[in-house]
Amino acid sequence: MELAIPVPTAELTRAERRILEYINTNTDSFLFLSIGQLAEKLEVSDATVSRFARHAGCRDFKALKSLVLEQSGGPAAKVAATLTQSDGEFSPARWLERQKLCLEKTAELLSAEEFERAAAAVAHARRVFVHGKNASASLAKLLHFRLRRLGLDVHLLPGGGSELLEGLASAGEGDLVILFSFSKLSGEGRVILELERESGYSTLAFVSRTCMPIEQRADISLYVYRGEEREYHSMAAPAAVLDALVVAVTGELGQRAVDSLENLHKLKKRCFAEK
Repeated sequence: MELAIPVPTAELTRAERRILEYINTNTDSFLFLSIGQLAEKLEVSDATVSRFARHAGCRDFKALKSLVLEQSGGPAAKVAATLTQSDGEFSPARWLERQKLCLEKTAELLSAEEFERAAAAVAHARRVFVHGKNASASLAKLLHFRLRRLGLDVHLLPGGGSELLEGLASAGEGDLVILFSFSKLSGEGRVILELERESGYSTLAFVSRTCMPIEQRADISLYVYRGEEREYHSMAAPAAVLDALVVAVTGELGQRAVDSLENLHKLKKRCFAEK
C-alpha cells in the first residue's frame, strides 16, 4: 500500500521517511507492532515515531494505526482492527462479549417470517444441496451433517469448478440449494443463482447484507451479523442461526425426524456397543 499523508515526503526527516517506507512495504507487520517495537526495529526513538504520527495528521500512534487500517485491507488488517478495539489487549472474555453483540444484532435483523419459510423449505424439499467455500465450507459440512441425521436427502456440493456444475446438474424442480453469501456473492454463488432459472430448484442463502441487487438475491435469505467491514469476521452468528434452523426443521418434520434419530441411535448402540 501507499500511505496517504498530508505532508510531502520531502519535508519528512530521514528517520520519518524510513518509518513511512516500512509502513508501505510491511503494512501487515506494522499493524501488530507497538510504538516501542517499531522504534526498536527501525532504530529510532519513540519520540520520532510520535512525531511522524503527527506529521501524518494523527494525534498519536494509535490514531496512526487506525489511519493505516482505513487505507489498507486484507485478512491481517481485519484481525488488527479487531485487536485495536481491545487496545491490543486481547482476551477471551472481550472476544465473547463481541460475539454477544453479533448475536444480538442478528436477532434484531433476522426476519422471523423468512426464518419460518426457510425451515419449511428445507423440511419439504425433495432434495437439499449445500454449497460453501473457504471459511463457509465448515458451515456447509456442519449443515450437511445435521440435516442428514434427520433423514433428509442432503448433498454437499463441491467448492467450485466443473465439479460444482456436475453436482448441480441433477438439481431440479422441488429441490433446494443452500449457499453462504455473506459480504459478497461469489462466482460460484452467481452460477447457482443463474442456473436456478433453468433448472427450477429453489435457493436459500445465509447473508450479511440487508440490501442486495435483485439478481444477487436468493428466494429466501437469512441475515447474520458477522462484524463490521474492516474487522475480523466471526462465524458465531452464522453457526447459531444454522443450528436454530436445524432445530426448526426438526420440529417441522415431526415424527419423521424423531424416527430417523431413533434409528440412528439404535444402529450406533448395536454396532459400536462394547463387547
